[in-house]
Amino acid sequence: MPSKLAVQMYTIRDFVKTGKEFVESLKKVREIGYEAVQLSAVGAMEGEKPEISATEARKILDDQGIKCIATHVGWHGLRYHIEREIETHQILGCDFTAIGSIPGNYGEKGEAGYVEFVADAEAVITKLKYAGIRFGYHNHAFEFKRIGPGRRTLFDIFIEAKNPDFLLEQDVYWTDHAGVNPVRIFERAPNRQPVIHLKDKEIDENGQPVMAPIGEGNLDWDGILPACEAAGVEWYAIEQDTCRRDPFDCLKSSYEFLKDRL
Repeated sequence: MPSKLAVQMYTIRDFVKTGKEFVESLKKVREIGYEAVQLSAVGAMEGEKPEISATEARKILDDQGIKCIATHVGWHGLRYHIEREIETHQILGCDFTAIGSIPGNYGEKGEAGYVEFVADAEAVITKLKYAGIRFGYHNHAFEFKRIGPGRRTLFDIFIEAKNPDFLLEQDVYWTDHAGVNPVRIFERAPNRQPVIHLKDKEIDENGQPVMAPIGEGNLDWDGILPACEAAGVEWYAIEQDTCRRDPFDCLKSSYEFLKDRL
């Protein structure tokens, strides 16, 4: 069975600031066993005149036997320069992109802003879909702030979006951090979470919750992973925002824990 595990490159953002680092880091990722990545926070590819173009990145990835299965792209680029973003994704051979958070001008408006964002995303989703690219939203914890009566949250606005092509790149750590069981989100939005983010949560020496390699913390993987499979998750992107030891060692630990469970 082909691997479903990918590295969210944000995890090793400090090691991909130059072209040389990008190549070396991808070699390490492939040596661990990963066959896919989500391109995000790759310094060598950023800026008006990036050291590595999308074409060059594709060749480097192909040479390492690694597939780009997702990206993180800013909302401004998707909304106002979408043809450029489409071209980049087609060069990379990537069919999924997600924004990493609610844009500020929407988030500041609370519930009304979230509703407005869903509406404004329609045009972006349509153009991307026509080009064979899917659109998703990556959550943190703040989207689970309660609104109105009962247990309704801001994130419910996304779950209830009428367009099934408004996809969710659930980050199970942040969902859990908000006090919500990630399994419930998979159950409520099946077939709308093709790419998700995984990291674990452990308690440090000061009694505080911190991010950890998968299998080294307390998240209920025996419950979460079957729910992911039932919901149709295609790719599991390992994203450990902060690492208390070498990030590549953390990625290896997560890979070893997951490789025989998926």
